[in-house]
Amino acid sequence: MSYPRVGAADFPGVEGEVLAYWAADDTFRASVAGEPEFVFYDGPPFANGLPHYGHLLTGYVKDLVPRYRTMRGARVERRFGWDTHGLPAELEAQRVLGLKTKAEILELGIEKFNAVCRERVLRYADEWRAYVTRQARWVDFDNDYKTLNPEYMESVIWAFKTLYDKGLVYEGLRVLPYCWNDETPLSNHELRMDDDVYQPRQDPSVTVAVELETGERLLAWTTTPWTLPSNLAMAVGPELDYVVAATPAGPAILAAARAQAYGCTEILRSLKGAELIGKRYTPLFDFFADTPNAFQIIAADHVTTDDGTGVVHLAPAYGEEDQLACAAAGIPTILTVDDGARFTAVVPPYQGLHVFEANRPIIRDLEASGALVREDSYVHSYPHCWRCRNPLIYKAVSSWFVEVTAIRDRMVELNEEITWTPEHIKHGQFGKWLSNARDWSISRNRFWGSPIPVWRSDDPAYPRIDVYGSIADLERDFGVEVTDLHRPYVDRLTRPNPDDPTGRSTMRRVPDVLDVWFDSGSMSFAQVHYPFENTDWFDSHFPGDFIVEYIGQTRGWFYTLHVLSTALFDRPAFKSCLSHGIVLGSDGQKMAKSLRNYPDVSEVFDRDGADAMRWFLMSSPILRGGNLIVTEAGIREGVRQVLIPLWNAWSFFALSANAAGRQARRDTRSPDLLDRYLLARLRLLVADVQEKLDRYDIASACDAVTAYVDVLTNWYIRRSRGRFGQGDPAAIDTLYTALETLCRVVAPLLPLISEHIWRGLTGERSVHLTDWPTVDDLPDDAELVARMEQTRAVCSVASSLRKAAGVRARQPLLKLTVATSADLRELTGLIAAEVNVREVVLTSVDAAGAPVSQRLTINARAAGPRLGKAVQAAIKASKTGAWSLSDGVVVAGGIELAEGEYTLEATPAADRASSGLLPGGGFVVLDTTVTPELAAEGTARDVVRAIQQARRDAGLEVADRVRVTIQGDAAVLAAVSAHRELIGRETSADDISTREGPELRVQLTS
Repeated sequence: MSYPRVGAADFPGVEGEVLAYWAADDTFRASVAGEPEFVFYDGPPFANGLPHYGHLLTGYVKDLVPRYRTMRGARVERRFGWDTHGLPAELEAQRVLGLKTKAEILELGIEKFNAVCRERVLRYADEWRAYVTRQARWVDFDNDYKTLNPEYMESVIWAFKTLYDKGLVYEGLRVLPYCWNDETPLSNHELRMDDDVYQPRQDPSVTVAVELETGERLLAWTTTPWTLPSNLAMAVGPELDYVVAATPAGPAILAAARAQAYGCTEILRSLKGAELIGKRYTPLFDFFADTPNAFQIIAADHVTTDDGTGVVHLAPAYGEEDQLACAAAGIPTILTVDDGARFTAVVPPYQGLHVFEANRPIIRDLEASGALVREDSYVHSYPHCWRCRNPLIYKAVSSWFVEVTAIRDRMVELNEEITWTPEHIKHGQFGKWLSNARDWSISRNRFWGSPIPVWRSDDPAYPRIDVYGSIADLERDFGVEVTDLHRPYVDRLTRPNPDDPTGRSTMRRVPDVLDVWFDSGSMSFAQVHYPFENTDWFDSHFPGDFIVEYIGQTRGWFYTLHVLSTALFDRPAFKSCLSHGIVLGSDGQKMAKSLRNYPDVSEVFDRDGADAMRWFLMSSPILRGGNLIVTEAGIREGVRQVLIPLWNAWSFFALSANAAGRQARRDTRSPDLLDRYLLARLRLLVADVQEKLDRYDIASACDAVTAYVDVLTNWYIRRSRGRFGQGDPAAIDTLYTALETLCRVVAPLLPLISEHIWRGLTGERSVHLTDWPTVDDLPDDAELVARMEQTRAVCSVASSLRKAAGVRARQPLLKLTVATSADLRELTGLIAAEVNVREVVLTSVDAAGAPVSQRLTINARAAGPRLGKAVQAAIKASKTGAWSLSDGVVVAGGIELAEGEYTLEATPAADRASSGLLPGGGFVVLDTTVTPELAAEGTARDVVRAIQQARRDAGLEVADRVRVTIQGDAAVLAAVSAHRELIGRETSADDISTREGPELRVQLTS
């Protein structure tokens, strides 16, 4: 067989052909085979929007790891999942319907509203499928799961009931982050997922004074003046220092550390906070004057003197710590605002005002009463709703909780069984979050979601609670077929209270739905409808082997998976987790359509290809936990560094093999030094990439591939062109072996281009149906690799010396001296050819008369403990040259140094600009003198290059013979005359004629 004619690289066109082939061949389905099974969890995206760069990045990893594991022999199912519930879907429905509030939703009707949620939530499914397919991600859309499916929801309510039965679910009135726009609480972890949840906000801050029963005025500070009508206590730190200071309004008490900030310079006496505890004061407002135990000073651990007065005002309905401190003192929680954060009739002067609108009138009233001491403007980092972006408040709400604190220690223990990439997340961002985890609010006062499966008697005189964990149990007790667990259908399931002998009370479901994160956290078992189906499969395939999402999911999906898995199964939900950084726009800011600060994905696919985007993302620091700025230049750099060189190597192979009429075969037995090196280096690549992908260090695996592609194209092929031009079978077979193996190595990293090249090489079905390369199939010669790497380093340094001296690469030079401890005797011919010198002289680093000097540097940190003060004498001697080296022993200032206490470097002598250091020790010296004879040969090589370019422009094959007419000045014609044989041999020219002219020109005839 002959190999395809390989034209210029058109990666998008090639990718289109490969995608069409996969679709026709059903390659993905064929790849899902093998044993054992590698369990991959595909974290479900919200289904109410189009994919973005974050999905693109995560999707590439979700494709790469299963492809690699498949090649390693595992079976990897890849079910796509859709997260369909919660506020994202509801806000979209509200936008479509033009609704602003929950009241308007209730007026429309929950059934109609949820029907729109259902209709809208998957309208992007086709676009998602096209996008994911174009990025070359293999995933099963036909067997997907959706959190809105009855089977999934049944598993979710099973989880709730199981937690309830274990005593890990409770209902309570707790202060939580609360979105007044969406009229629902949030979980604490939702505030910590993304940095932009907290945004700078300017609020009024006030200092107020309350009169103590002992006559002093106690100064307290707050940044939420709207909570002052709800003030029920003041808090101090028992161990903090306070002072009684003289003020124009009378004696005032505040923290000693804050007295100067308030201009309190006359201190009457000092006291500890403990002396204030229990003292009572006159309320700022009289709305709740009769509240038991209220209006006293209590102790609290959260009081600081960083700002304010060191006295904290407490409104137990609007602060988590306020509520805990007040509850300990027997002070009740009293609400003053409604679900929309507007004041109710319990505070008549402000009734109907939104809390943020009420700040100004409240401050005016405090000023009028003489309680206002100071008003300032305060800029602070303030939480906003992660969906509607409105500022949140903290508000006491009745909610259902998972008692995370009861299993927190076990969650920390089970985290030890998880392998995290990057590793620092284990005990860092995730571990620290676990160790401080709070109880999880899992109920939402909303409409579209899995139901809280709790039914309660509507008559407190006959209390009863029923919790359901299956559709079968619901059908048994309510006597109807249950086909939909959504509201309002599930709300209609009512029955008489069995505990009420009068028969008048009714069991009714609590109206809340579950936090959407409870849905997501149930994914591991709910996707397979456990425990109602697939129990054997789940028991043997749990925990999952691998998951991946961005760093914020340490407080989101990773966290909720871990909570539910610990609580339900006493096991981690996943064995390995890759947590990547955040994709940023080209300006370093978060990506935003309004800013137009990122390249359009479709345009990148159409111009550079999906593999180019994949390489850019997979090889970046983002997979090591850092953030990544997406730029078109960055994407194209990957094309330049890897894709084009790989394509050119394939093109060169096909051209050479076809010209030689050779059907290449896999062969690793070539005795040629370069062949042996390429294959031994390939063995190291296979082992290196395998080790890195095994531990999900994808970026480092890409680095290893980049280095090998450079070896292949910029060293092996360039130094072997003569052999390929002669049709050397060993060279062709070696390059075939390297390319075929390399395609298998990069198949997970560059699935489209590797598929095209591998099928062109082998004529077989798919590289993705092959096994991962085996290192034992490749020669093991680490010593040769080390010598060749040193050879390449020599050539690199010598080339830089040429450039510094202004001597072009085609100009031959006389001599290169190489001083190194490596044995490069076999490789001097390669060095001479690469550096273009007539002679390579090898010598030792410390040879007499070497045109370099050596520099001694003392490592004071290493030598100091042993030498003590004498280390300073050694350092001085190293700088003044009063040191010696004999038989490998270094003596500085009469002090013999031990290994590790110094470094010895060879540095070029100041008058030899043609000298350069080698990495790891040694040096090279390049003689840059150009004789007339050398200059003529350089000109001849310029002529060769001009002819080769003319051949390429004419579209000639390697084997095509030509006749050449060369025009040039006297120096060019003389060089051609002297090196006619060289020119003919290098350019396949049978006849060379010349004519005089002002500039070099080449004319070809076949």
